[in-house]
Amino acid sequence: MRIGLIDVDGHNFPNLPLMKLSAWHKRQGDSVEWYEPLFSGHMDRVYMSKVFSFTPDYEYYIDADEVIKGGSGYCIELKGGKEVYHRENDGQLPHEIEHIYPDYSIYPELTENTAYGFMSRGCPRGCSFCHVKEKEGQRAYKVADLTEFWNGQKNIILLDPNTIACREWRDILQQLIDSGAWVDFSQGVDIRLMDEEKAEMFRKIRTKNIHFAWDRYEDKEIILPKLKQFKEITNWDKRKMTVYVLTNYDTTVEQDLERIYTLRDLGYWPYVMVYDKTHASDQSKKIQRWVNFRAVFEKIPKYDDYIWR
Repeated sequence: MRIGLIDVDGHNFPNLPLMKLSAWHKRQGDSVEWYEPLFSGHMDRVYMSKVFSFTPDYEYYIDADEVIKGGSGYCIELKGGKEVYHRENDGQLPHEIEHIYPDYSIYPELTENTAYGFMSRGCPRGCSFCHVKEKEGQRAYKVADLTEFWNGQKNIILLDPNTIACREWRDILQQLIDSGAWVDFSQGVDIRLMDEEKAEMFRKIRTKNIHFAWDRYEDKEIILPKLKQFKEITNWDKRKMTVYVLTNYDTTVEQDLERIYTLRDLGYWPYVMVYDKTHASDQSKKIQRWVNFRAVFEKIPKYDDYIWR
């Protein structure tokens, strides 16, 4: 078969389902290539995948006997300020494809010496601004060993939504320690579940940056002591510790700035994530630009001073 792939989001971050589909089809003896409407010619099947619902759909004609769409971008809809999950549009991969070693060769510029994958899925939190509960379930569970997607690469990008909520968190963290690779916990580690044992294990993992999140303002009394404890145990500085700050959802500007200033004072880098940015206020976007441009954030420590420059 002639198989075509379309990364609807673009090629700024590897699309894991497409890498797995490519690996599976090549194992069957099929030819696989990126679909180009002017050059690819007729295909037996074309897979389209996107992660983000705000990404415009592919607009060109596809010359293929069969076109299959999948990914969060097709099954998650932002409706009335909430994310709505449509299971019928999910296009989840069959077990034998989901657990195949990815074909990193289709993204050579992004995956050189870097592995991407999930060791756990799901999250017990069920936050209303997040689709993980509907898509993966309201519990965390282990889905793979590290060797399923890692084969000695220097860097590991872990995509788990809530690793330490998983019952097998010790096993997962130990595998990451034993790998000796640089690990990026890209989706945010749940600081509310952190304790001394977990922090000690994280300290043994080689990581250039760990991400936490302070999304709900009302979690202040839980999060702040945990952040202080983690910093004391690891003795890491802000260059290795980033905290996502969700704005434009259910907090005031005053609460947003309080979280930003507090995190900075604790020795963490805040990183502002604007919910539904398309319909966000100019002020939300200005706060994001000020904080996330780190050189500016360090030079201009107060938002009021930033807006008047």
